[in-house]
Amino acid sequence: MSKGTLYIVSAPSGAGKSSLINALLETNPTYDMKVSVSHTTRGMRPGEVHGVHYNFVSVEEFKELAAQDAFLEHAEVFGNFYGTSRLWIEQQLNKGIDVFLDIDWQGAQQIRTLMPQAKSIFILPPSKDELERRLNARGQDSEAVIARRMDEARSEISHFTEYDYVIVNDDFDVALIDFKAIIRAERLKQDKQAAKYSSMLAALLAQQ
Repeated sequence: MSKGTLYIVSAPSGAGKSSLINALLETNPTYDMKVSVSHTTRGMRPGEVHGVHYNFVSVEEFKELAAQDAFLEHAEVFGNFYGTSRLWIEQQLNKGIDVFLDIDWQGAQQIRTLMPQAKSIFILPPSKDELERRLNARGQDSEAVIARRMDEARSEISHFTEYDYVIVNDDFDVALIDFKAIIRAERLKQDKQAAKYSSMLAALLAQQ
């Protein structure tokens, strides 16, 4: 059995990365795929569930885990801390499960250092106006928070060159097709196929 692939997915807030990841998992039930559930110190939003969307912890708990080197990466974003469990990620990959990390460019840089085999995907919005419209349409943030997210978007987007793949989320259905194509291509690489079909290949190559 081949190991799973770790996918880093980044985008400015509102570009649609979480929606794309969720749609990918819902429409590909035959693939072994999971979304990493990060630890965070931010407050729980309406509809979110502890252990499903995030592992919600206090600042003190987060700092204690960080001191124990329990995170593959961690960062402070908009005044809140976020971290990715090292043990959980390694367990899933060893089971042959693809894992998706919904993280920012800072976390992505840390992950690449520790796990250079990870693949990275950056999601771009088609325009600033559309990005702002989406942030307002969510109805989750105040005008001040939205303004701050828009200010940060340019800095975040400037790091797109560090990623293996880039998807423009203008038409969601098209962006999802592009997303699926990346995963499909990665699964068809020689080393993945050789591990998956080792018995078949042995039989095909066996002398008569």
